[in-house]
Amino acid sequence: MSIIAVIKTGGKQYKVAEGQVIRVEKLDGEQGKEIKLETLLITGPNGEIIELGQPTLGEKVSADIIETGKGKKITVIKFKSKVRYRRKIGHRQPFTKIKINKIA
Repeated sequence: MSIIAVIKTGGKQYKVAEGQVIRVEKLDGEQGKEIKLETLLITGPNGEIIELGQPTLGEKVSADIIETGKGKKITVIKFKSKVRYRRKIGHRQPFTKIKINKIA
């Protein structure tokens, strides 16, 4: 088992390992560019905690941006009975797909 880190981006936390590809909230940057991610925790091969942030360890995880895009469309409908009020809108959440390169 390899080293695992918990990173924080877009208001969410993700458990990642080297070589893993994940979709996160939209990040600034172009395709192929390397980025650093805020790290909360790093664990070793047998699950023992190597470093624990108080609250973070800094930017110890590096990743490459593979692609950016928009997710599937969802439909939001607002409705109030008896007053002829109806609203229908769609939303596509932007995302960034990244590949974890190195956990320092």
